[in-house]
Amino acid sequence: MHDAFLRACRREPTPFTPVWFMRQAGRYMPEYRALRAKHTLLEICKQPELAVEVTMQPLRLGMDAAILFADILLPLEPMGAPFEFAKGEGPVVHEPVRDRAAVERLRVFEPEEGLPHVLEAIRLLRKELDGKTPLIGFAGSPFTVASYLVEGGKSSDYRLTKNMMWSEPETFSLLMSKIGEVVRRYLLAQVKAGAQAIQLFDSWVGSLTPEDYREHVMPHVSRILKDVEATGVPVIHFGTNTHSLLELMRDAGGTVIGVDHRTPLMDAWQRVGFDRAVQGNLDPLLLCAPVEIAKKRATAILESVGKRPGHIFNLGHGIIPEVPVDNVKAMVDHVHETSARIRGS
Repeated sequence: MHDAFLRACRREPTPFTPVWFMRQAGRYMPEYRALRAKHTLLEICKQPELAVEVTMQPLRLGMDAAILFADILLPLEPMGAPFEFAKGEGPVVHEPVRDRAAVERLRVFEPEEGLPHVLEAIRLLRKELDGKTPLIGFAGSPFTVASYLVEGGKSSDYRLTKNMMWSEPETFSLLMSKIGEVVRRYLLAQVKAGAQAIQLFDSWVGSLTPEDYREHVMPHVSRILKDVEATGVPVIHFGTNTHSLLELMRDAGGTVIGVDHRTPLMDAWQRVGFDRAVQGNLDPLLLCAPVEIAKKRATAILESVGKRPGHIFNLGHGIIPEVPVDNVKAMVDHVHETSARIRGS
């Protein structure tokens, strides 16, 4: 297997820095847009053969890992909270969860019952990848998923979610516990199906203070990550705007800590400790910039790491739809070539 990614997750030496990108399968790719002209996003997620096709598409650009094509909100429907992706609006939850009764109605389900198509896609992907490229599975963290449930979709300030957290802490804790148990089972099922690494996305947790994270989020995340780490697969713990939360996220768990582009990578690594691997952390918008500028910024990240093992190159968040495919390919090649030179390979 081409296992530089997995070795880097374990902080083992690699001849170059492995690279993959969040949202590496998606709207910037013409073959994905062609598929979306025929199918909705949820249709692709629910048909394993299509999910496999989309997962494989970006690998022609040279990434060192594949990430399952799915969505962090897929568990909502089997929990009893159906949603859709409205054009131009993103996800819309039809009946937002905003009181104790609504939380109590949510189901905790078994993954093979509620999300069998996702697990089948993982099994098919392992066959398709044929041992050549590692496969990453993932899920959304309880706070991020809860924010969609409570707000009813995207939010700029998470006002309703925070208000429940502060004014009805027992109701919020029950919501987090239910989502947390669903996510825990879901990720363990992904590993059993064949995922070779896991990423927990806490995309919106950076909106919280350290105090609120420690009290309302950390216990639920810790339980998930402890059990997934016990399987032996690498576990990437990722969030955005987490400069003030890095030490707490480290303590919550994860063998790899994802670092967004707002904190210098080595500053973050020193804070979380060199006993963890790190992932990151180029500004996603640099892939829309002149290629030489993007390469210069990537080189600075790679040079700051030097020969230290345990770095996976990634963006601070996902690829945006406007990124030219050629820029992605150029960045992958640049990371491989530059890191190999730095490491003397």
